[in-house]
Amino acid sequence: MNSKRSTLLAGLIGLACCFTAQAAQNISKEEVSHFKLTKVGSISVAETGGAISSPSDLHQEISKRADEKGAKYYVVIAAREHGPNFDAIVDLYK
Repeated sequence: MNSKRSTLLAGLIGLACCFTAQAAQNISKEEVSHFKLTKVGSISVAETGGAISSPSDLHQEISKRADEKGAKYYVVIAAREHGPNFDAIVDLYK
């Protein structure tokens, strides 16, 4: 029984690592220049009704949308808290 738990735990950790490795990462403008990354677009992330109610929710949504656009990295150009919501404008890079 203990072996099954260990195998399950190892599988879950491996799965979590795979998802983490695929998520677009927040980087600085300096890193864009240093690594000579290519800009692939810009996106605006804004929701109403408190759907994005914390900075971590905002970064999670940005990463998800950047992944959908095929970006590996993003740079936050502007971000703000507006009532119960957070929104941002970001540039996307490969």
